[in-house]
Amino acid sequence: MATNPPTGDGHRNGAVRKRSQIFNPKTKRWVKRDTETGKFIDQKADKKPFKGVRKEK
Repeated sequence: MATNPPTGDGHRNGAVRKRSQIFNPKTKRWVKRDTETGKFIDQKADKKPFKGVRKEK
């Protein structure tokens, strides 16, 4: 797979794997989940969704 330079600058190429996010209407924040175990991993401090993480419906 071809990638664009510069390499090694610390940014991710492509989507985050084995993760998904879902909106919590009670707190009005996005929560990241592990798709293998179903456990919640992280919650966003602001009200914007995580970048590069698949959304659940």
